[in-house]
Amino acid sequence: MTPERRERLLSVLNKRQSGLTVVLENVQDPHNISAVMRTCDAVGIQEIYVLNNKIPKHKKWGAKSSSSAAKWLTIHQFSDVDECVAALRQKYEKIYTTHLSSDAVGLYEIDFTGSVALVFGNEHGGVSDEIRALADGNFIIPQVGIIQSLNISVACAVSIYEALRQRTLAGHYNQKNLPPEQYDSLLEQWGFYGEDLP
Repeated sequence: MTPERRERLLSVLNKRQSGLTVVLENVQDPHNISAVMRTCDAVGIQEIYVLNNKIPKHKKWGAKSSSSAAKWLTIHQFSDVDECVAALRQKYEKIYTTHLSSDAVGLYEIDFTGSVALVFGNEHGGVSDEIRALADGNFIIPQVGIIQSLNISVACAVSIYEALRQRTLAGHYNQKNLPPEQYDSLLEQWGFYGEDLP
């Protein structure tokens, strides 16, 4: 690995955020998933969770949308709701779902400086009742138009860029955030990808 390549990888790893993740529940379009992956990479999210308990497991993601972002991320796939939520509870203090409900708070009311998992649901049905019952709360993205929903990849981007804003102000991007073992493992793994950095 050249010194320049190592420096580039280290600069990315130093900004990866261990306390922020995205969960995709039964999202059908692989291009939506890939667009989410690309945005997650852009804001320093390393781990994402894909739950498919009502649709078949995805064999591949839409490569054009992700610009190969998937290989730079750690993707956890689940087919069981309870197993997925248990895994999230081991790493994240709060789980929030995107759902239009009477108890939903606005996106800008969420404290993203803590350890947070955000769940985005199926393109047609949204987040399931099962997941909502296991979450710590619901949030909505402020909108003033007639249509009261955004494309899932757009909703995710808006949400995690608010997280980036808050976490930047809190100084989370100024220090190593990943556990040392994960940090070292990713550096080694990424080093094997050849000279194909985008």
